[in-house]
Amino acid sequence: MAGCKTKTICFTNNKGGSGKSTTCANLAFELTSAGKKVLLIDGDMQLNLSLSFFDEERVLEMAECEENLYYAIKNKRDLSGYIVHTPYENLDLIPSSTLMSQIEYELFTMIQREYVLKKCLRSIYEKELYDYVLIDAPPTLGTWVINILCTADYVIVPVEASPWGLFGLANMFDFLNGISEMTEAKIMGVLITKVDERKNYYKQTREILAGYDNINVFETFIHVDTSVEWAQDNSVPVSVYKKSTRSAKEFQQLAREVMDYGSR
Repeated sequence: MAGCKTKTICFTNNKGGSGKSTTCANLAFELTSAGKKVLLIDGDMQLNLSLSFFDEERVLEMAECEENLYYAIKNKRDLSGYIVHTPYENLDLIPSSTLMSQIEYELFTMIQREYVLKKCLRSIYEKELYDYVLIDAPPTLGTWVINILCTADYVIVPVEASPWGLFGLANMFDFLNGISEMTEAKIMGVLITKVDERKNYYKQTREILAGYDNINVFETFIHVDTSVEWAQDNSVPVSVYKKSTRSAKEFQQLAREVMDYGSR
């Protein structure tokens, strides 16, 4: 890893249900399958990213103790002491807490509050422990999300192929433009999720996204697949649940796109 700069990718969309946590979890697993070392950060009080790798009892245990992201940010601690190993090689997690609902209040009184997360990650970056840090952001546009964006090199915006999937996307892009002087994060791309080709929403979504200037749309898109739900129910990546499924192959393809982008 010497001399290899860690790439940090934020998954964000101010609309809930877009597939952020699902994409973040499964992309991370596929990156490790390709030989990369990945750290996941669950930045959402809903704990979905943590639930992607651990059962509910274990996730609640991590959420209720003080060894989670909320307490690290509240006390401005080095995050290397909050890393939990997942059952998968080279894939680690910093778990979340339901107390993340209070993080805006905690940040409000801090000096340089937009950069607290970045400072807490400094030693992890300096040690070059990981090829990628993937951060699952909550569906909001507040100070905490600014923290995440100020830490990220790249942004992936999952968008659901549905009538309301693009609702608020213009606000998302305006928000990113509004903080451009604070962050160097670039939009890696928009990922279209929950595609049902029996309906016309995928084509409509892609046509609308084509109207945005300088916004990359990933060639890969993720179909609706019940295997994803079954995998989530078992707290495993979809490739672990059933590697032959269409969605598993799509996440593998997405990982190749991400790695190709990062090598440019």
